[in-house]
Amino acid sequence: MTPIQVLHGQPTPEELATVLAVVQARAAAGARQASASGPATAWTSRTPRPVPAPGPHAWRTSLWPR
Repeated sequence: MTPIQVLHGQPTPEELATVLAVVQARAAAGARQASASGPATAWTSRTPRPVPAPGPHAWRTSLWPR
């Protein structure tokens, strides 16, 4: 987790508490959304898949987990 730094100004403790509450709420909402979507599958994963080795049966192994 990256620490939060105040770069300019002199925020009050109330202002800092408000900012931290918003940041925590956004992080919790993102975590809930990620867990609600379920695990990534080969169809929904955003990671690039390796190109299958060329050959007569390459199409059969193109979606096998690696």
